[in-house]
Amino acid sequence: MMLHYANLTYFTTTTFAEKDIPKIPGFRWNRDAKRWETKEPTTARKLLYYADEGARLALDADLLAHDATIEASRAVDADLAIPCPDGLAYRGFQKAGIAFVAARPSVLIGDEMGTGKTIQTCGLLNLNIDIHSVLVVCPASLKLNWQRELERWILPERDLHVIIPTTSETIETLTTFWNGQGLRVAIVNYDILHTFVTRQTIENPRTKKNEERYAWQNGTLDLLVSDEAHYLKNDKARRSKVVRCIPAHKKVLLTGTPLTNRPKELFPILNYLDAQAWPNFFKFASRYCNAHQIDIGRGRTAWDFDGASHLDELQDKLRSTLMIRRLKKDVLSELPAKQRQVLELPANGAAKYVAAEQRAWTAHTTHLETLRDAVELAKAEDEDTYEAAVAALRSGMQAAFTEMSRLRHATAVAKIPQVLEHVEAALENEGKCVIFAHHHDVIAALADGLQTAHPVCLTGETPMAQRQANVDRFQTDPACRVFIGSITAAGVGLTLTAASHVVFGELDWVPGNLTQAEDRCHRIGQQNHVLVQHLVLEGSLDATMARRLVAKQTIIDQALDVTGPPETQDAMLPVLPTPEEPATGSTSRQRIAKEAPLLSAEEIAQIHTSLQRLAAACDGAQALDGYGFNKIDTHIGHSLAAWARLTPKQAALGKRLVIKYQRQLREWGIYPYDQR
Repeated sequence: MMLHYANLTYFTTTTFAEKDIPKIPGFRWNRDAKRWETKEPTTARKLLYYADEGARLALDADLLAHDATIEASRAVDADLAIPCPDGLAYRGFQKAGIAFVAARPSVLIGDEMGTGKTIQTCGLLNLNIDIHSVLVVCPASLKLNWQRELERWILPERDLHVIIPTTSETIETLTTFWNGQGLRVAIVNYDILHTFVTRQTIENPRTKKNEERYAWQNGTLDLLVSDEAHYLKNDKARRSKVVRCIPAHKKVLLTGTPLTNRPKELFPILNYLDAQAWPNFFKFASRYCNAHQIDIGRGRTAWDFDGASHLDELQDKLRSTLMIRRLKKDVLSELPAKQRQVLELPANGAAKYVAAEQRAWTAHTTHLETLRDAVELAKAEDEDTYEAAVAALRSGMQAAFTEMSRLRHATAVAKIPQVLEHVEAALENEGKCVIFAHHHDVIAALADGLQTAHPVCLTGETPMAQRQANVDRFQTDPACRVFIGSITAAGVGLTLTAASHVVFGELDWVPGNLTQAEDRCHRIGQQNHVLVQHLVLEGSLDATMARRLVAKQTIIDQALDVTGPPETQDAMLPVLPTPEEPATGSTSRQRIAKEAPLLSAEEIAQIHTSLQRLAAACDGAQALDGYGFNKIDTHIGHSLAAWARLTPKQAALGKRLVIKYQRQLREWGIYPYDQR
């Protein structure tokens, strides 16, 4: 086997026995050329031992450029003169970010929240005087903030003109605006951007369904900026489709949380910025999303892309293609670090609500386990039985979600007195506090209970014109000591540095949303240590949620923030527990149906005997500590063991349990496959 290089591609041919040598590092099989290929020098470097002279020379050059880009993506300073208005100055890492953006046609600025991504965009406009027509797309609550920052940071000689169009404006209005002299910036929120494009309904030839398509009639822009770009993670959403249809010579996407939950959410953004480097979702998902097929009934399978894999490689490729990301702890030495606390409060008057949560949670968990086991057992039954079991599981999950949401809301309402007590105590020791919650009635009750602190609120119901006024009052009025906001509406873009204490009265399932919210205080301008407290009732579901959110955040950290040599990365991260699935979980109905006819009567009897022996060991019939089925397999194993005789399909299902528990069966001398 030999590694070669030609036409910007590293490639090798292998025998069947050698195929895993290039496959495991990440080479892709080219079916037409009958060879393994990659364009990634870091992937090719893993086969350096097999490289010929041409491949070695190409690797030296590619890796030199690759490592330079990686270094630039983490740079905290740059030797570059960037003009800015009198009295202002860019920080070193902001200069490095401006240099990174200026050198590339498409960039994802993924710096942590509070590091001045807006200022870096302004620096680009001051540096590149060839940029004239600009569209900034952002959440509605950030439009005025963008206007303020542009007016503050753009050089007077750039002749800045800013427009914030409403739905009453037309496409022609924007065209006329951009055709004027000077630097022309239109700021539009995601929710109304579709009103400035043309729409047509056409039939998709593949699905035969009507779909809306969008077209931009204003020519090619010099620069398109998408702030809070994680809004574009769903490529089927209207706002994603509209943004993607807008042509621009340069694209800059800004988000402090490039990865809010799962790696798959990154792909629409990456493909939009650089379709050549990130051309194919399935290849992306196969490598970075742990893509695998799942059984969905009636002989059908579907792909599951919700996982995560090869995250260190993903971060490396992100940085070597289009992402610059610096952490506050690396670039803002004067900014105090955050401290997070999960405070479990005594249930007290809310005890009955916590108890109701626990009863419902236990009941639903037990019920869902039974329904899941029924699905596993139904794999050996007819199609109707299996579909009925799947439908029952889905119905049970929906019922559980609905009831638990209602109970969590009731618990949050019951917890209000303790949240008020905690905040009132905190206000005795410090100036101001920011509180985040989820439900409107919870926010209203908190505001009513803190009237002496003259609170301001910001939720989705707050009029747009009033939002910035509420923020300004909190920032500047000493009498206004409390800001209360909803996690979604007030969690992005705002600056609340007048406070250094953040309290979450309710939680959000998405870790990126919590990080966004707490960083309203932990950003440039903050002079104090920031304390973030999650108030949860002892024994409540919020306490469980906090642990799960930490686990999700670790996946995000792995993909975006982990540095250091690969061999040390595992030691830098906590070991996360992974939920165990039953032994039959990864076996499809199709495989069971295929294997069942191959089982002899003798093998079926041996499988049945093995299951019965395991069932006897774990139900107390024998005093053997640690023997028999574990909890996850008990119901399935006992159900199969209880039959007078097994059908071939049931035996094929039970075979998975026999193989899983072969150690015990070997000890007893009855493992059937030792005799083969």
